[in-house]
Amino acid sequence: MKRARNSVVPTNANTRRHLHNGVREERFAHLVKLAARGLARALQMRLTEYGVSYGHWTFLRILWEAEGITQRELSTRAGVMEPTTFSALKAMAQRGYITRRRNPLSRKEMQVFLTPQGRTLQAKLVPLAQEVNDVALRGVGAADIAATRRTLLALIESLVADEIASPTPHRRIPSTRELSRLARKTRAGRRAS
Repeated sequence: MKRARNSVVPTNANTRRHLHNGVREERFAHLVKLAARGLARALQMRLTEYGVSYGHWTFLRILWEAEGITQRELSTRAGVMEPTTFSALKAMAQRGYITRRRNPLSRKEMQVFLTPQGRTLQAKLVPLAQEVNDVALRGVGAADIAATRRTLLALIESLVADEIASPTPHRRIPSTRELSRLARKTRAGRRAS
């Protein structure tokens, strides 16, 4: 299979080579994506020692701060669709990290709680994330870190504002189910023409 011109090969040597072959001139969004991907990979390498997936880490981080929230709220805070959250929580319950209980005030809602095992993971996993941050920022000056932080926060605020201000329903993140329907409709339209 032919690789896209700007794709990143997931090995250290190839990634390093890729950095010297034009990535430094890439769009800001692409650089942020590459940095996020690198951070996620570095953390996943460390989480693997404890048998925890990066996806589970995302939910554990939220639950360490706000236990007892609903599955829907957890999806919103994690920035993923509810079916993704449901699948992850099912696996996390099987591993003994969480329990789900019906909200006594609303029978439709499921609340998510950490088990003692899930709580114990915090002391083991948070230092791994701190280590990744330290590795990523090695050799970067305090002033550059502060400027990057301000820039990323401004970028996030601008993109959130853009999404909120979108005048058309087509400019939003559709659910997986909606995307499937759109794809079927597009394929059917191509066949009819």
